[in-house]
Amino acid sequence: MPCFNAAGTLDEALNSLLNQTRVDFEIVAVDDGSTDATAEHLANWAKRDPRVSVLSIPHSGIIEALNTGIDACDAPFIARIDADDRAHPERLEKQVSFLETHPDVAVVGCLVEGFPEGDVGEGFRLYLEWLNRLVTPDAIARELFVESPLVHPSVMIRRSWLERVGGYQDHNWPEDYDLWLRMHLAGARFAKVPEVLFSWREHTARLTRIDDRYSAVNLTRIKAHYLLKGPLRDRNAVIVWGAGKMGRLVSRYLLQQGAPLMVFVDIDPSKIGRTRRGIPIISPDDLPRWWHRYENPAALAAVGSRGARALIRDRLTAMGLGEGSDWWAVA
Repeated sequence: MPCFNAAGTLDEALNSLLNQTRVDFEIVAVDDGSTDATAEHLANWAKRDPRVSVLSIPHSGIIEALNTGIDACDAPFIARIDADDRAHPERLEKQVSFLETHPDVAVVGCLVEGFPEGDVGEGFRLYLEWLNRLVTPDAIARELFVESPLVHPSVMIRRSWLERVGGYQDHNWPEDYDLWLRMHLAGARFAKVPEVLFSWREHTARLTRIDDRYSAVNLTRIKAHYLLKGPLRDRNAVIVWGAGKMGRLVSRYLLQQGAPLMVFVDIDPSKIGRTRRGIPIISPDDLPRWWHRYENPAALAAVGSRGARALIRDRLTAMGLGEGSDWWAVA
């Protein structure tokens, strides 16, 4: 029986949950210290439907609210939703079925649509297109260090995996991305039901837009931290492809944490032959020679412009380098 951790009171969200088909569930609505009529509104919902229970806590933020909701659930599968989003009527049924038939998968998401349509700008649309291309465990793992590949309120998670990695933790960066990266390093696999089962509301007050934890700086900090705990662990040389804005940001936090950064790669003739942070910048043609200087090197593709990742992938693949073993995309 999946258990929902719903943080809010919008009737659309609750109705979309209570209309789920062919699956038993309960909703745990966490009221994180609201100062309006939220608590009373939730109490009315709980009176109308026994599947709804309410937990009111002093305002503590999303991480405390998430862990409080999880602690109140005794189900093997825990699903997430926020108060202003919508779940397709078959979301729970299909995610439960997926986890039951794929015991190797720790977290299952789904394809996602943004709404209201008029508020979905190009940046958000491109992000959704990228998310919806990542469906299989291999595809999600391949691009896990680009950005969070799962929409947090669209997922269903095995309780056993949450307990194994210590639930949500506060490191002053995105709590969901932190969870995925910790689970990944512990061996977890992620997948998605290849259907649109979740509608994600776009608005200017969305937490990922207004909270500094979700800034570009903190997204880069978290990548550098877990890269060094995982893919870059025990490497004697790190090569960053991209000496522009993203390469500078990634290299900053890698160097702060002691990464053996040896060289940048860039296609810009004005940068080649110069240095960045005292480290040489070379052309892609020179990369094979530098690569073979080291016993155990790794490369990071850190160019954020559209189409750059595919071009870098082609070049590194032509060198015989494996994505996920020799190099990782981080932008």
